[in-house]
Amino acid sequence: MFAIIKTGGKQYRVKKDDVLLVEKIEGKDGAKISFDEVLAVGDKVGTPTVKGASVAAEIVKQARGEKVIVFKKIRRHGYKRKNGHKQDLTLVKIVDIKA
Repeated sequence: MFAIIKTGGKQYRVKKDDVLLVEKIEGKDGAKISFDEVLAVGDKVGTPTVKGASVAAEIVKQARGEKVIVFKKIRRHGYKRKNGHKQDLTLVKIVDIKA
């Protein structure tokens, strides 16, 4: 059985024992969390969410993504700006899907 969950403004298709990177979720390593915004479970589609459905997960570790370089330049004006950014991420393991 699979479910489609929404977290951090993105949607993920998950099933039991999946491990995925999502935007940062507060919590320590090993903490139990629950995703209550379940858009679909199996062939049951919610409007907009499935009532009473939840996905239980466990935080594996907190991590940071790859560095993204932001470079701005305006020709012939001597304007150059270089910046870097690393996104905070959370590695999550899906434990159970409750319909």
